[in-house]
Amino acid sequence: MSAAFTVLLVCTGNICRSALAERLGRAYLDEALAEDAAQVRIVSAGTRAVVGSEMHSDSALVLRGLGGEPGDFRARQFDGSMAADADVVLTMTREHRARVLEGAPRALARTFTLREAADLLGRLDGEAVEGSALDDRARNLVSLMAAARSKRQTRAEDDVCDPIGQPLEVHDEVGTLIAEALIPLLRRIVEFNVQEAVSAERR
Repeated sequence: MSAAFTVLLVCTGNICRSALAERLGRAYLDEALAEDAAQVRIVSAGTRAVVGSEMHSDSALVLRGLGGEPGDFRARQFDGSMAADADVVLTMTREHRARVLEGAPRALARTFTLREAADLLGRLDGEAVEGSALDDRARNLVSLMAAARSKRQTRAEDDVCDPIGQPLEVHDEVGTLIAEALIPLLRRIVEFNVQEAVSAERR
């Protein structure tokens, strides 16, 4: 059996942005992959995490509106081994990306801001991704995204702002940005599972 493809999401406190992204992504994957959901592992951490805390109540409310549940979520502190073990690291800002690479410099080709990753994915639309299984194809997709990065400039729009201390409307805007960036990437990965099943039927 193939190893799970691991997605690591990183923000500051791990109670708003990355927490919402983790649980939203998990809800999507559980529905889209059903009995194959364990093929993709999705986790999160914070560079200055409020360790052990539940998801922020406003982010939890927004998450429920997007179809996810906070459940037993608890914030975790980021350390370099998390990035070393992940197949792709998606940070909420360029600063978070820098902090990740301080702890895990070898993860450079696998570390993107979430919105940067979404833009790169769009640039690869229609491009074939090789591989014999979901995890192989997903890792090869990350490699293609890393190669495409040399053709774009990093920009302020790559960041997802911190909603902590802001009105509920800001949490809602942030949740929408996260969903719009994360779900298409996860959908592309899910498609690899469908392709694998079709290939298996043809053999």
